[in-house]
Amino acid sequence: MSLAQRRILLGVSAGIAAYKSCELVRRLREQGAEVRVAMTEGATHFVGATTFQALSGQPVRVSLWDEGAEAAMGHIELARWAERVLIAPASADILARLAQGHADDLLTTLCLASAAPLYVAPAMNQQMWAHPAVQANLATLRSRGVTVLGPAAGEQACGDVGSGRMLEPHELRDALAGSFGDGALAGLRVLVSAGPTYEDIDPVRFIGNRSSGRMGFAVAEAAASAGAQVTLVAGPVSLPSPAGIARRLDVRSAAQMREAVLGAAASADIYIGAAAVGDYRPAQVASRKLKKRDGAPLVLDLAENPDILKDLAAASPHAFLVGFAAETHDVAAYAQDKLARKGLDMIAANRVGEGLGFEADDNALSLYWPGGGEELPRASKRALAARLIARVAERYRMARS
Repeated sequence: MSLAQRRILLGVSAGIAAYKSCELVRRLREQGAEVRVAMTEGATHFVGATTFQALSGQPVRVSLWDEGAEAAMGHIELARWAERVLIAPASADILARLAQGHADDLLTTLCLASAAPLYVAPAMNQQMWAHPAVQANLATLRSRGVTVLGPAAGEQACGDVGSGRMLEPHELRDALAGSFGDGALAGLRVLVSAGPTYEDIDPVRFIGNRSSGRMGFAVAEAAASAGAQVTLVAGPVSLPSPAGIARRLDVRSAAQMREAVLGAAASADIYIGAAAVGDYRPAQVASRKLKKRDGAPLVLDLAENPDILKDLAAASPHAFLVGFAAETHDVAAYAQDKLARKGLDMIAANRVGEGLGFEADDNALSLYWPGGGEELPRASKRALAARLIARVAERYRMARS
């Protein structure tokens, strides 16, 4: 994807992750973007304005009270110039000020004065990220159409480990590139489901599966990078939202996932069912914790869960349907049977166990569609997701041509 001649206004707020923004400017310019930088006063204590000026080749703005720049209402000119506004890092403070509509410095004023889509890449301590006030501010911003990119999880500068790390520069660059609709899925609406489902036995216990959601999240990110408007329905996972997705819906049970998927599928062009939806649920959920009974076995009466893919295929018209099949043996036979039996357009099958599939960083996929197929050998889930999305885009165009 190219950012040639695209106009990116990069806002830098105060945080140690500001050092990554230097690399971000370089990567954006490598793709042909024109980048201008606006910093908060606090950000200059982490990285000097001169550094960003050298990397961007443009003057850096910090203050509304710059007499030279503001002689001709320079902040309005800059706000009109931008095609995309990205704040990276976005501190808890600036997220709060944006949510409240403040215009008390140059960067917040630019955000209010610009009609360009606004993207924020949060970066903060994991405890701050989890605080209800921060999450409420993010919900407000999302409701106004602001796209939240990340954060990632991992070790932080303060020594903590958890969610709050700013996404890497190449991830932010790819999210911006995908937003211009130049990719293989440009202009399309893609719905992705990911992760496990949990079915409650009592208030303490549940039955579920070992899906981590990482494959589905990688697929959602790859679809967004390919230019799609992505809605992600996520089961109970501990993963930050992928870069570039438009909407995330969190669910727990198969019934909740079905409701969310069917509700979003009506406006989707493509549905990719990467979630590991439980086949069964307890027929009755105990209202109190079940107790041991002196060695007597516990027998659970299980009821079959609804088949989301089957329900989608029964609708007319329906989205281009891509299913997943996780199998321990006879992968090809089971996958091709599922493809035909459920009326899918494509299925991605993988063998689980032996270090592949669930709870692993790598995976391998066998793709099947009516009359053909392709093997995607073992690779990282992100790499596999990119290849899968390329093939989905190709098959979708052929099916609709």
